[in-house]
Amino acid sequence: MFDISGTDLLLIGTVALIVVGPKDLPDMFRQLGRVTAKLRQMGREFSRAMEEAAKESGVDDVRRDLKAVTNPVSTGLQGLKSAADKFEKWDPVKNAARPTTPAKTEPLTPPPMPPVTPTAQATPPVAAGPATQALIEKQAARKAIMDEMNAKLKALDEAPTATMTESTPVKRAAGRTRKPKAPKE
Repeated sequence: MFDISGTDLLLIGTVALIVVGPKDLPDMFRQLGRVTAKLRQMGREFSRAMEEAAKESGVDDVRRDLKAVTNPVSTGLQGLKSAADKFEKWDPVKNAARPTTPAKTEPLTPPPMPPVTPTAQATPPVAAGPATQALIEKQAARKAIMDEMNAKLKALDEAPTATMTESTPVKRAAGRTRKPKAPKE
């Protein structure tokens, strides 16, 4: 309702402390609490009275009927929902048609293609620009790296596991290295 932050409350409290004084400040806050409690109680009573009046005059029935008319169930969305439910429950394995043994038929083959004759105006290949050429080279480099890594992984998979012993030093990946600890003196 009110957009009051913590700093605003602190400022209000400081001003109230200066204006009212430290002796009367607790009494003032107590009175303020009582007033807000009475306002809330009056608001609740007013709401209850309005709801009772609506029930007695039949407005509540009209509201309920209007809600039922605008309900998506009555506007046809229920049919869509039931179709979606049926689709989710459908089991393709259970409802699949049983295949029958096909009669012996010759495989379908396309008709022979007519011979292609070269046209007199063949378009020459377009040379790639520098940006395109750089992109092609970059992709080729990436492919070479990936092929090299795949070859290394395949070699590791094919290597017998018995050759690896506990005495074999473990290679660390390139990157940060630890600094050796200085001896304590």
